[in-house]
Amino acid sequence: MNSVRGLLAASVISVQNSCFIYPACQKCFSRLILDSRRFNCLKCGCTGEAKDASYRYRLSLKIADTNDLFDITVFGSCLDPFFGVTAENLQRCIQDFNQLSGETNIDSSPGALIQAVETCFIGKRFIFGV
Repeated sequence: MNSVRGLLAASVISVQNSCFIYPACQKCFSRLILDSRRFNCLKCGCTGEAKDASYRYRLSLKIADTNDLFDITVFGSCLDPFFGVTAENLQRCIQDFNQLSGETNIDSSPGALIQAVETCFIGKRFIFGV
């Protein structure tokens, strides 16, 4: 793996998926496996009650600089200012909204949220650490 790090100024072309939050292990940040009552981390073996699961931002983007296209994923609290809340709080809002609307897919983000994220990022230029 190449360990060279740098900065890349690029514009967002598209948002690659509509799931911006994932249940994350507090030890290794891997995606947790959730069932109705428990969570399990396949990477480090951490377990606990589903109600105590932590959430983290994961925003997959297609970006372009002047010469190339890239797929990039932005993780973590650096996205808090763009969403206005932590991933934990946004997850609670999504759960409440889905419960009120009768949505059964727990990974589903409301359409208005997807639209807002697209409006916030698509066509805008950012500096990415890669």
